[in-house]
Amino acid sequence: MIATATMLFPVWALAACAAAWLWPAPFAALKPAIVPLLGVVMFGMGATLTAASFAEALRRPGTVALGVALQYLVMPAAGWVAATLAGLPPALAAGLILVGSCPGGTASNVICYLARGDVALSITLTAVSTLLAAWATPLLTWLWAGARVEVPVAAMMRDAAAIVLVPVALGVLANTLWHRRLARVRRAMPLVSVAAIALIIAIIVALTRERLAAVGPALGAAVALHNALGLALGYAAARILGLDRRLARTLAIEVGMQNSGLGVALAAKHFGALAALPGALFSVWHNLTGSALAAWWSRRTA
Repeated sequence: MIATATMLFPVWALAACAAAWLWPAPFAALKPAIVPLLGVVMFGMGATLTAASFAEALRRPGTVALGVALQYLVMPAAGWVAATLAGLPPALAAGLILVGSCPGGTASNVICYLARGDVALSITLTAVSTLLAAWATPLLTWLWAGARVEVPVAAMMRDAAAIVLVPVALGVLANTLWHRRLARVRRAMPLVSVAAIALIIAIIVALTRERLAAVGPALGAAVALHNALGLALGYAAARILGLDRRLARTLAIEVGMQNSGLGVALAAKHFGALAALPGALFSVWHNLTGSALAAWWSRRTA
């Protein structure tokens, strides 16, 4: 029941968007809740991790380093390319590049499982890239978007640490100390995360409703291209470097699927609600493409 409801995330997200479009005022009033909601999501992610999730990095340092490098090299650059080709205004371009500079999202672990990828590697890559996000995300955003908008690197580092590292660390600690007692909580957290992210998306739609119709087509094309470049380049790089198809699937999913909730929260706080739109749209789109890819790959024998 919970697993089925979780996999229907795109449906809930679209329903939340429709509700925010029709009744924007109640959702817009919830803007201060964006960061706390993401904190709940990150705590849930931490509650699924153990020391073994990070120890895996020591057993396969080369593969993990490659995955993290692709995550933080390909996606910010792909965001810049997509924003430039689509002719996005500075705020939207910065938001798209910020999404590209975020770590992998927890949804990638589920998609990797469905695609018959290396789930242990997927979890490890998500964990390691998340730990690095407090520094990597602000710096990469500044590097690729600094010419378009002012990027408050120090403030973003502080907020990224508070939004990511603290809740994840608390989740890992809770899972380590009370692993058995948290069994029911862990089962419910994916659905709680889905609900929190859907609500975040609704808030952003409500806040940007007046501008959304004007920027929608160009932004949609940019988000789709950004996601496609991440998936394709992640897979291609893995195959070119001699990794098997199972590992290539894993890296493609990890590179192409972002923690867009983090992108939304940081964009809304530092660049304005309009800049958060790319992350909101990416949240829906990467789950659709990831699910489609997983369905196709799961039917292949190799």
